[in-house]
Amino acid sequence: MTALQRNNVHVQGDGPPMVFVHGFGCDQSMWRLLAPHFAERHKVILLDLVGSGHSDLTAYDPQKYSTLQGYADDLCEVLGEVTSAPVICVGHSVSSMIGMLANLKCPDQFLAQLMVGPSPCYINDGDYVGGFERADIESLLETLESNYLGWSSTMAPAIMGAPDQPELGVELTNSFCRTDPEIAKQFARVTFLSDHRADLPRLQAPTLVLQCSEDIIAPTAVGEYMKRTVPNCTLRLIDNVGHCPHLSAPSASAAAMEQFLASL
Repeated sequence: MTALQRNNVHVQGDGPPMVFVHGFGCDQSMWRLLAPHFAERHKVILLDLVGSGHSDLTAYDPQKYSTLQGYADDLCEVLGEVTSAPVICVGHSVSSMIGMLANLKCPDQFLAQLMVGPSPCYINDGDYVGGFERADIESLLETLESNYLGWSSTMAPAIMGAPDQPELGVELTNSFCRTDPEIAKQFARVTFLSDHRADLPRLQAPTLVLQCSEDIIAPTAVGEYMKRTVPNCTLRLIDNVGHCPHLSAPSASAAAMEQFLASL
């Protein structure tokens, strides 16, 4: 099996390559409002993380994917098969950190990092504001463990936000519920207990942090922390409620990304 089959890779457009990497409980379809816009001038690479979407579920190895590095290794492998040119990596949520880890492992494969709603650590720690107390995360994971479908139907609309677009909350709920519950439980634990703050200063690629003005997963304090910590970082705030501006505010997201890319 090739990496392209394993990760259900699709390529569209031509030009400087861009890879789009989805967040927890999602798949590459979540980029449908942004990918065609960029495919007019870029070679757009779409993939499903192993365990998500139409990836090869037989490739899921609980040990390999017990850390985000397993997904980062896959990303390097996919890019090696698709293009020899350095890539602009667009990662949503946890995949912002996956993109960063891939960049640190294979710096020559990346031109820039565009991070949508990133967080290097979700748990408050001293002066660091991640948005959650450890007890909150443990409770969240316990609920997910005991009732994944119930957790999904409650959490997905809250994560999506976008109160004036309720259909997006339904879409995210359905996406969560399509994911294999056992894989989702492990991916959630790996995501919400991860701490990659120590890796941020090592990232040398030009980086855009794109955050929403109201986001229950990644509060604005996280974006400000990343702006201070990542060496070559631009922070852009979008006036939007929710954690998925690529769906709920695609025009504003595309405009912020285009402005950043023009500055490279």
